[in-house]
Amino acid sequence: MWSCRWPFFSVASPVVSSVIAPDGVEIVVHDLGGRGEPALLAHATGFHGLVWEPLARHLAASLRCTAFDGRGHGNSGVPPREDFDWSGFGRDVLAVVEGLDLGRPFGVGHSSGSTALLLAEQARPGLFRAIYCFEPVIVPADPPLGRDTESWLAAGARRRREAFASRDEALSSYGSKLPLSGLDPAVLSAYVQHGFEDLDDGTVRLKCRREAEALINEMATAHDCFAQLSQARCPVTLAYGAASEAFNPALVGALRDALPTATTEVMAGLGHLGPLEDPRAVAASVLAAFSPSL
Repeated sequence: MWSCRWPFFSVASPVVSSVIAPDGVEIVVHDLGGRGEPALLAHATGFHGLVWEPLARHLAASLRCTAFDGRGHGNSGVPPREDFDWSGFGRDVLAVVEGLDLGRPFGVGHSSGSTALLLAEQARPGLFRAIYCFEPVIVPADPPLGRDTESWLAAGARRRREAFASRDEALSSYGSKLPLSGLDPAVLSAYVQHGFEDLDDGTVRLKCRREAEALINEMATAHDCFAQLSQARCPVTLAYGAASEAFNPALVGALRDALPTATTEVMAGLGHLGPLEDPRAVAASVLAAFSPSL
């Protein structure tokens, strides 16, 4: 059982800036440091950009890493009318690349973050030098299936406890049960430290509110990423965990066949939260995938 207590893995806040997406949403950006070519890191639903910090440390010798809080997550704003159509996440990526003048960065994504990178690449083919996607959320359906109001992930998000007496209590709760107990301790610490806001009564509450997370999950089947995969011009690595229940070889094959230039990699011992479970191993996989272009 995970037993380390706060604040042993306390993470200092990196340099923060922000950009404005086309619909006016403020997107907060984190400079995770490093040297070499620029890389943009996109997190999964329910998390925030600073959960990438432990993995970015293992990329620092080769890549200068930037992460961002997607709309509705971390310190970024919420879209007008809580419209969480996933095209907005693609526009967040474009806003960061343009606003920070990243040129043609590498992209590293996890789950919905992978999808956001691919949506941005489709909107502007050649935006990225290469993309590493760990289990992108893409249903192989053309046309898209539409919004899923019966999504079990959305139902689970609406049941999520979003307030705790303290960050210590949140850390203890998350560290005692799956799936978050399976995270690398430094990742879990960063998630809790930066993923909660302080309330006036002394308690803390998740910045990514459960209704926002639920709406995002309902829209996971409504985007047209699969239909537009042929528009991607950069090399794409599709990575997935051998222990994942979210991915399987048939799904990976469908995505690989729809992309102009794609390779696949299976990560032994990892589940859907792989980049957060073993940052070192996934960072090594990222560097191997990008090595032809570094």
